Amino acid sequence: MEKNSAAHAFATLGHPDRLAVFRLLMRFAPRGVRPTEIAEALGLKANTLSHHLSDLASAGLASVERRGRSLFYSANRQLTEALIDYLALDVGRARPDLISPSLSAQKDPAMDDTDFDVLFICSGNSARSIFAEALLRDLGKGKFQAFSAGTRPNTALNPFALEVLERNGHDTSSLRSKHVSEFQQPDSIVMDFVFTVCDTSAAEECPPWPGQPITGHWGLPDPVKAMGTDAEKALVFAQTYGALRRRIETFISLPFATLNRLSLQNRVDDIDTEALNED
Repeated sequence: MEKNSAAHAFATLGHPDRLAVFRLLMRFAPRGVRPTEIAEALGLKANTLSHHLSDLASAGLASVERRGRSLFYSANRQLTEALIDYLALDVGRARPDLISPSLSAQKDPAMDDTDFDVLFICSGNSARSIFAEALLRDLGKGKFQAFSAGTRPNTALNPFALEVLERNGHDTSSLRSKHVSEFQQPDSIVMDFVFTVCDTSAAEECPPWPGQPITGHWGLPDPVKAMGTDAEKALVFAQTYGALRRRIETFISLPFATLNRLSLQNRVDDIDTEALNED
């Protein structure tokens, strides 16, 4: 990476609010995010956010795409990778005492056919993440340990969600809503994968996960907010279940033993992109 480009990028990220915007874009990567959603998540005024997004785009750290009447901003992952390489390999001279601690903290998911520990997160942990937990548990056939949690969990699971699961043959007796903090304790299981399945949870700040798991964002609309008759609501829950099932069926079919960490992250990102085109 050229020195002036790196300096421009570092200077752009030197503002706390711009850094917060960029971090949010990275949590949604490779998806884009509407400015209104960014402003709401970070508590920024629209005109202030507009300036920050413009600065990030000018530095090459973000790009914008129009879809219909909406603009979607996304992080430029290639430049981000180049910036990290510049800091580690050029500035840091690839010193092992600087780089090795970060690399050794990673739990390499490219392992034998032992359990992969996977956590699904949404805001309420009453429907979408519960669907994902039950689906991976049952479709994974013992290769995966599936968990779910919420950033603001409900006290009980949604009855429409339970009905869909039971109708599709899933045992719901052990499922419950729980707070994400249950998985952030010193003695918690170190996850191989962490997926957010709603935009609200993806937008919220979360401490780095131990072991630096592969992450993905499979944001789906909240079926709990569906309006209409009970039959119409039940249909929305069934459609959400189907959308997650397609993603998880693709996920469990990945050739984990033959993929390195970078390839696996790219394949995880592709799952959501391909599913969006099908949904």
